[in-house]
Amino acid sequence: MKSLWKTAWALERRSPALLPVLSAVPTPATRRGRIVKSGGGNRHPKYGGSDVRIHRGAPSWELLQDLRSSLESQAQRDDDSSATKPRGVKGRSGSRGDSRYGMFKRLVLARFETMLRDNDFRDLKPLGIRSRDDLAKEAALFRNIIDKAFDLASRSGNTSRQQNPYFWSWRNAFISGDTRELATELSYSFTSFIVRQHLSKDAIACHEKLADLRNPHEWFPATRTMQRTIHLHVGPTNSGKTYNALKALEESKSGIYAGPLRLLAHEVYTRFKAKGKRCALVTGEEQRIPEGDQSYFASCTVEMAPLNERVDVAVIDEIQMIGDESRGWAWTQALLGVQAKELHLCGEERTVPLIQAICAKLGDEVIVHTYKRLSGLQPTQESLGGRFENLRKGDAVVSFSRVNLHEIKAGIEKVTGKKCAIVYGSLPPESRAQQAALFNDPNNDYDYLAASDAIGMGLNLEIKRVVFETVTKHDGTKMRTLTLPELKQIGGRAGRYKTAAQANQDATATRATPAPDAALAVQPSNSTSVAPKTGSVGFVTTLDDEDLDVVSGSFNQDAEPLKTAGLFPPTFIIERFASYFPAGTPFSFMLLRLRDISRLPGLYHMCSFRDNIEIANQIQAFPLSVHDRCIFLTAPVSLRDYGIKDVLRALARRVAFNENGDLLDIKEINLEILDYTRDNYPLGPPDYLKHLEALHKSLTLYLWLSYRYNGVFQSQSLAFHVKELVEERINEYLDHLDYSEEARKERIRSMRKQAAIKRRRAEKVFQDEAPVAEQEQETVGSWTETGHEEPLFNGLGKDENVPAAHGDSP
Repeated sequence: MKSLWKTAWALERRSPALLPVLSAVPTPATRRGRIVKSGGGNRHPKYGGSDVRIHRGAPSWELLQDLRSSLESQAQRDDDSSATKPRGVKGRSGSRGDSRYGMFKRLVLARFETMLRDNDFRDLKPLGIRSRDDLAKEAALFRNIIDKAFDLASRSGNTSRQQNPYFWSWRNAFISGDTRELATELSYSFTSFIVRQHLSKDAIACHEKLADLRNPHEWFPATRTMQRTIHLHVGPTNSGKTYNALKALEESKSGIYAGPLRLLAHEVYTRFKAKGKRCALVTGEEQRIPEGDQSYFASCTVEMAPLNERVDVAVIDEIQMIGDESRGWAWTQALLGVQAKELHLCGEERTVPLIQAICAKLGDEVIVHTYKRLSGLQPTQESLGGRFENLRKGDAVVSFSRVNLHEIKAGIEKVTGKKCAIVYGSLPPESRAQQAALFNDPNNDYDYLAASDAIGMGLNLEIKRVVFETVTKHDGTKMRTLTLPELKQIGGRAGRYKTAAQANQDATATRATPAPDAALAVQPSNSTSVAPKTGSVGFVTTLDDEDLDVVSGSFNQDAEPLKTAGLFPPTFIIERFASYFPAGTPFSFMLLRLRDISRLPGLYHMCSFRDNIEIANQIQAFPLSVHDRCIFLTAPVSLRDYGIKDVLRALARRVAFNENGDLLDIKEINLEILDYTRDNYPLGPPDYLKHLEALHKSLTLYLWLSYRYNGVFQSQSLAFHVKELVEERINEYLDHLDYSEEARKERIRSMRKQAAIKRRRAEKVFQDEAPVAEQEQETVGSWTETGHEEPLFNGLGKDENVPAAHGDSP
């Protein structure tokens, strides 16, 4: 454990008192709209039985799940008879109006009223909302829109995006993202409704022109002047495809490696340095640039791939990620924009048709190299029966959270009496290399490995059998079952042809010291299959019986070919698009407007805006340029993490006003937690870990911004040091976790239940309409849209009164 002396002097500037820590923790009384203090009512077990009552605008979790299930089922019956009860008759849902969607309508209205109550809508002043009366008038008109949308759905069965865009967007937002997603769509719909009278036809025409994204290759004119050769290396895991691509990179004079993980970028960087090559490491949170001239290789995460430098060779790893809903745009950007004479793409065979089609539009030559596994792979017919006693030397148990992995490590060591190494993505590179070496060394008692899915993306370890502890994971937004490609990629790490240590000995025979690389196995330089070594067959199984069919069945199927690549509008388009809106228009609204009217070619899909919209809303109040806002949109931050919203706003404020960004002056970054240990933290051990991880993510965000605003955030060295201290504290905590078999089984049961709910929802939600091959102005609630059977809004008659509140609201 490093001493705290380097930061002790600094922390004196920050009060070590308990009050700042306690004040940062939300209490029941401060959770607006959810729980409020009451002298009576039900006791809420989560808060120690204190007297609380649930706000009637916040339905219970169980009620929401029942409603979502009902909506999912109804989405399948929308083409049935549209006979409904007369309006005003109370249905089984207990709501006024048609029982088919009555409860959902009440929820929409309740969220709308909550939105009106909790927001002052100062951002809407540029759109003519200058008083509460103005807001009330627009709100009354919008309630008519809600009535019309639900009438169309209930009476006529019109629920498609073309016929009933408001209802379509609200229903799908709720099913996919609960009330938070519904609130976002409601806010966008209401703002769209207000904006309808403030944009001229000329402005709308300019929007539509700028939202024409059907030629993304034109965004990179310098690259289009080159005649590139694309080498597409495809095959299963352990087939040598990455080796051959890296070999071409090593033999070139200049080049780039772009991978999906910071860990992989660091491993390639280490490999090239060990071979005596000048190499830079470029990730969002860390940059190591060689001193002297600019002739060096670059190993980076794919989002950081340089697009303005000409090189001989570039390698883009895991190219199948181009189809990812969230990050696919980064692979598309690299494919379209990297200025390399030879571009080597490594990934799964299902990418071939899509890459060939895209490159045909670019005019680039494509050469496909197909590989076969260099060792056998076989799923077993039996699980381990939930017992660690059935593990064998060389087994890797795969799970998907850092806490779970450390608990598994503790359980394995407790049950077997042997040591268990541990590897996961956020483990510091030095620690990861040490753990990998311990596991790969046959001459010690580290017989087992607890690993995350990071091993599926190129981490080469001498794994004899992959054991899935579970086949469900949380992907940042929801709990879901692993996809077929994920199962095959992770399971395929069993039975490696060569370990990294063996490979480095072969590849560096001319050097006195072998490369200390443990990530990328060096394979024979040809692309043909090599007969497996005796005993090199890998095995795949599960810890529990319930998951065995899912895993074994996946190896008898082929994944569907990728059909589209992800896109996200580049900054220059967003800047021009925003210039046609009145000053002060909410940035999140402009992004959603761009999303909904954008036109894409059939080879591309628009990546998710969910996280971008949340970030945009958090920093809306600060006078940032559109360019600065776009930078913050790509920041490595999840607003679901504890306290991160306050940190994000604090950092955005310093950029907006060019304030001092010294780390020690940002009180929202909770450095005071370093004064405590696991045992003396006032809020208890679980909160200690949660707050340590929140501090680590805050420091990561600070470092990321320090590379983009180095004149504001100047405490980079201190931030790196504190980050190391926090990592040590987290590892110390995790090393002391105990293992409970009953707790593990309960956790797995809960994960399976949540994943099953999500899976059924995903299968049903879009089945009520045909997929759209190309987005053609399918605007959610567009005021220029035609084709509805009934108009969504006819306006008020001369003698009609504007009600102050809707009668059906809570």
